[in-house]
Amino acid sequence: MHLGVSESMRECEYSQISTRSSTPMETPYKKRTSRKRKWESFPGRSKFYCDGRIMMARQTGVFCLTLVLILVTSGLFFTFDCPFLALQLTTAIPVIGGVLFLFVLGTLLRTSFSDPGVLPRATPDEAADLERQIDVANGSTGYRPPPRTKEVVINGQTVKLKYCFTCKIFRPPRASHCSLCDNCVERFDHHCPWVGNCVGRRNYRFFYMFILSLSFLTIFIFAFVITHIILRSHRNGFLNALKDSPASVLEVVVCFFSVWSIVGLSGFHTYLISSNQTTNEDIKGSWSSKRGKDNYNPYSHGNIFTNCCSALCGPLPPSLIDRRGFIQSDTLQLAPPTNGITMYGATQSQQSHMVSETGSESVTKTSAFRAPNSFCRLPPPLSSSSRPVNQSF
Repeated sequence: MHLGVSESMRECEYSQISTRSSTPMETPYKKRTSRKRKWESFPGRSKFYCDGRIMMARQTGVFCLTLVLILVTSGLFFTFDCPFLALQLTTAIPVIGGVLFLFVLGTLLRTSFSDPGVLPRATPDEAADLERQIDVANGSTGYRPPPRTKEVVINGQTVKLKYCFTCKIFRPPRASHCSLCDNCVERFDHHCPWVGNCVGRRNYRFFYMFILSLSFLTIFIFAFVITHIILRSHRNGFLNALKDSPASVLEVVVCFFSVWSIVGLSGFHTYLISSNQTTNEDIKGSWSSKRGKDNYNPYSHGNIFTNCCSALCGPLPPSLIDRRGFIQSDTLQLAPPTNGITMYGATQSQQSHMVSETGSESVTKTSAFRAPNSFCRLPPPLSSSSRPVNQSF
């Protein structure tokens, strides 16, 4: 009887020893590592191209229209108007037009294809920890949800930080959640369908340079197309000039109806930059004096030149989402048992499943991370009148 107890204790000690081994035949786990880019499992509604190098909104139809209008109008101008103007006036006209066109196209693509400043979402562990901090800070009793705001003081002005229920984070000052892209964007200005992307901290300067240079290009083309038509009308008459250059008529119509909105938008954003505001803040009236006499913009430097320099010439912050980085996901899979033998290190729930299949006594399923001592159960002492009892370890 003493020998049977010692053998049971020895088996119990073996069951507590980790059975992971370096040889594939002895280990019950197979480790599978999948190298996957972060943009492939990005939770927002953004689209990625060129292996994550290009980031855009899901709705790109209006962006394609913008690109087509710029390319077609500029192409017609360089094909039908510039040769005549270069001969009659100066060759500087196509050169200046080409520089403006390339600058407009470059800033448009830079605005559309870049990360506007998307804030990464909280992981499940970070979200749970933040929930506990909110409950502790507000003394929540469970009957009423705690408030989801924080207050910080910036240059003497109290600013509220709102909690994003989608991203599970407290948004930084001036950040907002875009409903179209489903992302929180740092220093969110607005979502612009014409560029097919949000406009935020990382691409606002390129957006401003795009609309400003587009204003100059539109005025430039409009003015010299009119000049082209006037010079031709002096030779052949006004109607014949229109018949000889129908492309110029199309350019005049496109530029006439677009120049007002483009120039107006450029002026509006020039005002925003000079006062260090965003479109979102201006529409909401966040720093309007109507909200109170003590309400003022804490982000303004008090000088137009300094505000413009901080918005256009400051250092460009890095992307926070690391969309081309790799996700290190290590998954452990339990290898199937062979020959019906229960492996050491298996959880009690898996052991109970194996025991029930072999007809032995079933064991109640418990947690997979139970203490090792709970798996060790000594059998009762045997007596001469008792029968052997089946024990499952």
